[in-house]
Amino acid sequence: MVGLLSLKLLPFVAGCAFAGVSYPKIPTDLTTPFQQRLAVYGPGAVSVGWNTFEQLEQSCVHYGLSESNLNTKACSSSSTTYDPSRTWSNVAILTGLTPATTYYYKIESTNSTVGHFLSPRTPGDKTAFNMDVIIDLGVYGKDGFTSKSTKKDTIPVIEPELNHTTIGRLAETVDDYELVIHPGDFAYADDWYLKFANLLDGKEAYESIIEQFYDQLAPIAGRKPYMASPGNHEADCSEIPYLNGLCPKGQNNFTEFMHRYEKTMPQSFASSSSNPTAQTLARKARSLSNPPFWYSFEYGMAHVVMIDTETDFPEAPSGKDGSAKLNGGPFGTTNQQLEFLEADLASVDRTVTPWVIVAGHRPWYSTGKSSNICGPCQKAFEGLFYQYGVDLGVFGHVHNSQRFAPVVNGTADPNGMNDPKAPMYIVAGGPGNIEGLSSVGSRPSYTEFAYADDYSYSTLRFLDEQHLQVDFVRSSTGEILDSSTLYKKHTTDFVKQ
Repeated sequence: MVGLLSLKLLPFVAGCAFAGVSYPKIPTDLTTPFQQRLAVYGPGAVSVGWNTFEQLEQSCVHYGLSESNLNTKACSSSSTTYDPSRTWSNVAILTGLTPATTYYYKIESTNSTVGHFLSPRTPGDKTAFNMDVIIDLGVYGKDGFTSKSTKKDTIPVIEPELNHTTIGRLAETVDDYELVIHPGDFAYADDWYLKFANLLDGKEAYESIIEQFYDQLAPIAGRKPYMASPGNHEADCSEIPYLNGLCPKGQNNFTEFMHRYEKTMPQSFASSSSNPTAQTLARKARSLSNPPFWYSFEYGMAHVVMIDTETDFPEAPSGKDGSAKLNGGPFGTTNQQLEFLEADLASVDRTVTPWVIVAGHRPWYSTGKSSNICGPCQKAFEGLFYQYGVDLGVFGHVHNSQRFAPVVNGTADPNGMNDPKAPMYIVAGGPGNIEGLSSVGSRPSYTEFAYADDYSYSTLRFLDEQHLQVDFVRSSTGEILDSSTLYKKHTTDFVKQ
């Protein structure tokens, strides 16, 4: 598949259609798939998303258990765009998958190749697995930042001249993780104004950066399920409010993010529990979920909730009249996200999925300046995290790596990492983008680790039902910068503290 086994077909060095804009070249075959992305869509189901340079009447994927026998076909009529995007977003849902099995797939086109992925583990599968955390990742090359980086599986090819440390490390370690979560800030296209050559191009600069970034990410996102939720850089075509009047409608209010992910991210799963109350709560959560903004999914030992820290709660920073002045949302009814989160967390049967991870973009625990802290987020979400025994909160927004002792309301849990009641929190915002790294600055007393010397990301290692290892990895070298293990007894089937 184009962009999976080889990126040589992806024209990152296309000619300039506008004075300061480097758009990828439009292929002769307009059905050529670009910007591939997979997601866990349900038990035994994976979504395949991709973009094309023309609208498709049918978006189809052939798949099967061998490269030479793609004997099953999935199609949809979904092929959408927005003004002024040059591409259409397409999706097909692959169902009936045997869990934890390698599948091969080919997007229907005269110019595509065969890719492969590992199908999702069944909720309740107690096999150890790893999940990578990538947040705040921007385009690289001339419109972004540039820096430098045999397994059993085929290592995805990354264009060497672009020297992207984090995507390069994800390619080299492709056997080490089974999926990726990315709660917010993709591409940094809204920072187009930081490059002088883009100043006359505005909307075209934004779109060209979007195309470049998702071409660059495709070798990873087209190989591993890549689970997305929004950050502030998805809100508008510019992070500078007074420039947003220059944005066409299609670049306002998370439009690009919705077109790309709305139909590839899952609704919350039906309950895997035999408990009738849990089943009822899970049905409620599913009815209130609103992908790609807030939803949950299950994978082996983990129940993972993706939340929206930008809109749809009181004083949300990117919401109407929010402090970021980006005027986004709302995307649900009043309190829908918070009602979803409570029902979802209350439904988790720890005998099936002992580990509960909640991932969002803006943190309420961080080193450095006070502006790094999202007070309204803490007010909206922290009480639910504690009440329902969330094990780990995952955030970004601050461009470095941080780990905190389990903490609630600014007070460290006296049990530390040995069966705490409070959640453990991390910030994993250091993979790299045009804005650079954030200095560590001041450290709260419960800070266990902070790093801002180089690009980095996190790996969550679900070792067994009681042990979760959290590693921070230096992208350029693969060095483990920090490693910790959270022990939780998980003796209570349904947590309510």
